[in-house]
Amino acid sequence: MRAIPGAVLGWDMGAALALARALGVNTLIAAELLPEIEAVMVRKLNEQMEEDRDG
Repeated sequence: MRAIPGAVLGWDMGAALALARALGVNTLIAAELLPEIEAVMVRKLNEQMEEDRDG
């Protein structure tokens, strides 16, 4: 995961694709799907952290 204090920026896609390869997932499919999944994850984690900060 790539992050700065107070915010998540995204995933390390090299590591994510290496994990997909190690798990036997087709890397071309993973390369297509991971950015979409990453965007949702980043948005939701940052929303949750904002809510936690606001109390």
